[in-house]
Amino acid sequence: MESCPGESMKKITTVSKDIPGFIANRILMPYINEAAFALGEGIGTREDIDTTMKLGTNVPMGPLTLADFIGLDTCLAIMEVLHTELGDSKYRPAPLLKNYVKAGLLGKKTGEGFYKYD
Repeated sequence: MESCPGESMKKITTVSKDIPGFIANRILMPYINEAAFALGEGIGTREDIDTTMKLGTNVPMGPLTLADFIGLDTCLAIMEVLHTELGDSKYRPAPLLKNYVKAGLLGKKTGEGFYKYD
């Protein structure tokens, strides 16, 4: 019986249907995108959004911080693929995310995104 390549690297693997976003990006990117919508609509500050999600979901960083680490351009590109390929408006990229990318605010790699970095 053939083993999974991940087993030889002592990694836990999962199986997903071959669709845009697979499992992780299909769940993670809309979460990040919704946080960008919330910030853009003034529902809370970036700190309040991140703190709420860190405390409420027991994750190590909030969605806006995570987006900065991933790269806002990468987040936008993934949302655009999900929106185009799946054809559902729930994957429409947040206007604030698009504006930040257009302005060159890509997150940690450029020194500024939702937060400023030294």
